[in-house]
Parts: sequence; structure tokens; C-alpha cells
Amino acid sequence: MQTDLSKLTAAAGKWEAMAGEFKKLEGQYKRDVHGVTVNESWMGLSAAAANERFNVTLRELQGAQKEAKAIAALLRDAYTQFVALKKMVESARADAVKAGMKVSERGIASFDFSRVSAQEADAIRHDPDLHATEQSWTQHIRKAVSALDDADRGVKIALDAVTIDTDVTDGTLNGFNHKAKMDVEEYEAENAKEIATRINSGEKVSAADLAELQRAFRDNARPGLDDRVFSQTFLNSLGATGTVKLSTKLDALAYLDDKGNKAAYLGIKNGFADTLAHATKDSEFATKWRDEIKTVGTKEFEGPRGSGVPAKGSEGKVRGYQAVMGLVSAGDPAGFDSKFLSGLANDIYDVEKGSKGDVWDINQMYDQENSPWFVNDPLDSALGMLSHHPDEATKFLDPGDRREGTKLEYLLKDRDWKGIVPESSEWGAKAETSRVERGTPEEDADVRKGLGSLLESATTGRPPGSPGAELGRHTEAQARIMHDTINLIDYGNPEGKEGDQKRLGRADEILASEGYANMRDPLARAFATYSPDVVDIIAGEGHGGRSGEGKAFGSSDESQIQNSRSSLLRMMRGVSEVPGDSEQSKNFDLIAQAQLGYMGEQLATGDFSARDSEENRAQRVGEVFGAITAIGGDLDLDVRDQENSDATNTRFYGYHVLGGAITGIPVIGDIAQRTVDIGLNDWLSAVQAENGLLAKEKLASRNDAAHDALDEMLKNWNNERKLVGDETLGKIQNEARQSYDGARSTVFQALRSRS
Repeated sequence: MQTDLSKLTAAAGKWEAMAGEFKKLEGQYKRDVHGVTVNESWMGLSAAAANERFNVTLRELQGAQKEAKAIAALLRDAYTQFVALKKMVESARADAVKAGMKVSERGIASFDFSRVSAQEADAIRHDPDLHATEQSWTQHIRKAVSALDDADRGVKIALDAVTIDTDVTDGTLNGFNHKAKMDVEEYEAENAKEIATRINSGEKVSAADLAELQRAFRDNARPGLDDRVFSQTFLNSLGATGTVKLSTKLDALAYLDDKGNKAAYLGIKNGFADTLAHATKDSEFATKWRDEIKTVGTKEFEGPRGSGVPAKGSEGKVRGYQAVMGLVSAGDPAGFDSKFLSGLANDIYDVEKGSKGDVWDINQMYDQENSPWFVNDPLDSALGMLSHHPDEATKFLDPGDRREGTKLEYLLKDRDWKGIVPESSEWGAKAETSRVERGTPEEDADVRKGLGSLLESATTGRPPGSPGAELGRHTEAQARIMHDTINLIDYGNPEGKEGDQKRLGRADEILASEGYANMRDPLARAFATYSPDVVDIIAGEGHGGRSGEGKAFGSSDESQIQNSRSSLLRMMRGVSEVPGDSEQSKNFDLIAQAQLGYMGEQLATGDFSARDSEENRAQRVGEVFGAITAIGGDLDLDVRDQENSDATNTRFYGYHVLGGAITGIPVIGDIAQRTVDIGLNDWLSAVQAENGLLAKEKLASRNDAAHDALDEMLKNWNNERKLVGDETLGKIQNEARQSYDGARSTVFQALRSRS
């Protein structure tokens, strides 16, 4: 931190001056010595021999210039890097001081008690988070110091290499380097490639070399770095085949052959992925790299072997795109350029659609349980990575005006998701010469995981798992995707019942099946954001009524889905499924509370100046409340009495049955919040009562607990708005209860659970 970095540029100037002096010497030598052998005054064998020796010397003088200029360029490159990174260290220290820390010369941050009063100091000393806060600032400074150190080591590699004469044909041994490079990153890439090549060839690589490879990746893919010389040079030097081999070899070493250094290999793979992300932010390079990968995308490579991977004697091959997506998925999805990920997903999609047979089938247990590090389904993996870029996700899935042959239809209806082919016979004495007898393809544990995340992102405009936001409508593209998704799952046709009159809706059955388990959570979160549309349709107020329309309703950012009420009810039931019907359905809690929250907003902000408007709205509230509660009853939830009791004092909105916060719950206003402010235990009791009536086939019986909860919600609303007297409120509550009872039958007909 005390070094005068300007000495680097001063030294660079002297090296450039040296190159100028060698240039003068070259001219003198070429005129007075080398020139003698090329004029006609000296002829014969001796002249030819002298000419060759003089050529070597002339090239050396030229090489000296090149080497001197290269050293000057490297020193200037170092200066630029060090100045920027030194400022980052200074800034990190300043950030810590601004936050109330004092920083030692070794970069250790500790709270500066001299800047606060004695009373404040005493309170801070007893703060249990104080030590963690101090450590976080120390780490913040250390990260900046590490970045500077990484750059320093990279410069050393370049300065060590620039003086090495790598041309064995130039007539000298250890002469000047007339192939000297002018960029630190080129030397780092050359060194990294040499280590990677040894890894690919199966050589034993030292811990120091592994650490250097990690350092090189870390140094040249750090956030905010615009220079892509290292990343693009390294990838170009590896080529498509080398990239696939290195990715696969790192997995083999980490999980099978050298488990003691697992952390190092995984760190290298993560850094390799970050390097790829950094390089492909340049669209021209990204296109070139994708085109090269296409040449090996379906080519078979030798896969890792060992416990949990292909047995001795089996084919054990992996496809290029499987290894490539294993590499890409090791990186941060947000770190990749969105158009690169979209392009890669389209490449894999096109290859798959144009292939004959099941191109990604693996004839051994490369599944999630036995080999969690292996990407057996590169398309689903690509969809999962793309899901972190909502705009591109929407563009990828948007069917536009097409009703057939869309990506949505292929992924949700036509695609064969079974890609794991187990052995159906054990290996005997003739295993070396026999082939594995192929069994029936199966789905693996993470089937459709990427698709589920992509659907959430594409239909909401937000990355998967985002926190809840205010309820509203959606863009035309988002609504189109959600509308067609629901219809394709329910009816196998994007137009729903209008497109296929013969098929019964089966969204509840399909989504409850094991193969769709990974889609339930993201679809539930997405579905919750469409609560305004869903509530309007259930209440008969949607643009397409309760029967729905074949297409979504397009109106810029106010677009809406127009599925049938029955399809939406089956969808709600399907995503609410829980394994073994033995757990509280968090997805049901999310959807139910989101829809009730929207109704609370309608009650809190609606215009009730028209005649009978309160009564009409209450009827709609009762209908939706009844539909939601009936779906919960159909879940056959098994919640113990103690858990039920624990929920007694927990308020309803934003919580699961056991009091935990709901991820992604929509944000509603204060009045709406107080309107739906019923006890969580009251809500749970209503759902459990519905379940009891359903189990005993007593649908005609009243659900008193649900009626009480509904009455309470309407009472809360009137307390906030003060619109009607007690007598009128009673009539409104009665209308809502009747609507509730009617909605129950609608739900059970839609689910085909009861006639």
C-alpha cells in the first residue's frame, strides 16, 4: 500500500527506450555486417554460411526489441491493474471506517468504541452480532487485498515467461524472445492451458498447480472486469473437445479418483464456469463458442467411472452437451449473459428435436441420487439456468399467435422425459465381453426441475423464488404462457376444452404424480401472482367468464389468463399435493392466502356506492372462499392436534399452519390485511372440517367452522369501512355463506372426487 506504483511506468519507459536503442543497432548491423553477405562483392559457400549466421544475429536484435517492448507493455498493464485494485483496497477500508470500524495495518476490523458514548459502547459490547459484524468487514477488506495479490501473481507469471525463448528453430538456445506477448492475461491463459492439458491427459498435478489454476480463474473473472483476453484465450486454446474433457475430468477427480482434493477440483470447476460466463458476455465470441460446441454436442465421450457411475463393461458414454451443461450449471446463473443462455438452450432444443431416438439417454445410473454432479438432461439444466433471466425466459417460451408446435407444447406434452436406462441384468464372469441389457427408461429424481423454474420466471417476470410483491396483472407474453401452460397440463391442448372436447381435465392428477413433483413449488408461486385473474374467474367476473376462452386476454401490462374455472381448480389442487398426504401443503397455504388477500384488497378499496354492491361482493367472496376451502379439504391434510394448538395465536395472512412465514406471499395493504385478519387456527379448523365432511361424504352438511371464518372476515371488513349496519351485515354474511356452500359442489365436480 506504500509502494510508489509510478515507478512501474518509469521502468516501462526505460524498456521502451532500450527497444529504441536495439532498433538503431539493428539498422547499423543490417547495413554494415549483414549487408555484406547480400551484395555481389562476396560470393560462394563462405558467403552463404556467413549469411545464415548473420540472419540469426539479426533476428536476435529484432527479438530483443520485441522482448523489451513486451516487458514495457506488461509493466504498464501491471500499473493499470495495481492502481485500480489498490483503490479497491482503500475503498474497502473506507467502507469499514464509515460503518464505525477501526482497521489495523493488517486489515483487521474492530468496532471503534471511541466514536460512541459510554452507554452506546456498553450496549454494543453486549450485542451478540458484534463479532460477526467485525468479521464481515475484515472479510470485505481481505477480499480486496486478495484480488490485488491475485493480480500481482499473474504479473509475476507473465514476467517470468516473457524472457523465455520458446522458438527452438530460431538458431539460438535461450536467446531473445521474438514471440513475446504484450498482455499479462495471455501469459496467464497459456500457463492455465498447460495445467489443464496435464489434467486432461491424466497426469498427476501438484497442489500448487491446482491452486494456480483457481487463482487464474478468480483473477480474470472478478466482477466488474472488462478485459476478456484471458477467458477467451483460454477457451480458444482448449477448444470444444478440451472443454468437454476438462469438465468431465474434474468431476472424475473430485468424486472418484482424488477425493482428498475434492474442494480444489470443485473450486476449479466453479472458476472454469465463471471464466466461461465472463468470456461469453461478448456476443460475437459467444456465438463462435456455441457454434464450436455444436460440433461435439451429441458426440460421445468417455464418462467417469467408479461407485455410482457406469459399471465395468458398460458403455459409460456421455454426450458433449451433458458435460457442457455440467460446466455451465457449476456457475452463478446471474453471472451469465441472458442471451448466451437463451442461445445455448435453443441449440440444445434444436439438436434434441432434430435427433433420432433418445439422444440424452444414459444406460447406467447417472441419476441425481447416485451421481448428483452429473447433468443427464442438458435441456432441462439449460432451462433452469435461463430461468434466472426472466425477460429471456419469457421470450423463450412465448407461443405468440401459434397454437401448435410451440416449445411449451413440446415441453409440457410431447417430450419424453425418461432418460435413465438401468441395467436389467447383473454382470457375470463374461462381463468383459458382454453388453449391458438395456432396461426401460425411467425419470430421474430432478426431472422437470429446470422447466418448473423457467415457467415461474417466464410467467411472472421475476427470478424463481422471488419475495412477494403487490398483486397485479401481467404482460401479454406472460399471460399467454401461463394460460397455455394450464391448458396444456389440464387438457393437453393450449386452447383447453375448446381445443379438445373429448379429453377430461386432469391437471390435479398429473401435477400430483411423482414426475411433476419438481414443478409444483414454482408453479404454485407463479399461480399465486395470478390471484386477481383466478379470483375473478371463480367469481364469474373474468373476461372469459367461468367457462373461459381459448386464448389469454391481451391488454399490454394488464393482460389476464382466461382458463376455465374447472381448470384453475384442478391446477390449484395439483400443485398443492404433498408426498404421502402426510404434510401441511405449503403451496396450498400460499395460493389460498394470496387469493384471500386479493379479495381483502377488493373489499378494502372497492367502490360500494351502487345499490346492493356490498351484497354482490360478499357473494363473490363466499364463492371463492368456498372453492379454496374445499380444495384444502380434498388434500386430506394430517396435522396433529398440538400443531393445530400452536397455531392458535398466529395471525392468518403470511404464515403456514405452524407459524412459519410463507415465501413469496403477495403484499397487500393495511386495510386488506386487517380484513383477512382471522386466526390461523380458525382457518385450519375450517379446512379440517371440510376434510371431515368430504371423508364422510356429507357434502350437504354445513361447515360451521368455515362459515364462522367467513363471517369474521366480512365483519372485519365492515369494521374498517363502516359501510352497513349490523342487520344489513347479517344479510351480507348469509349471502356469502350460501355462495360458499354452492362453490363446494363445483370444486368436487371439477376434481371428480365426488359426484
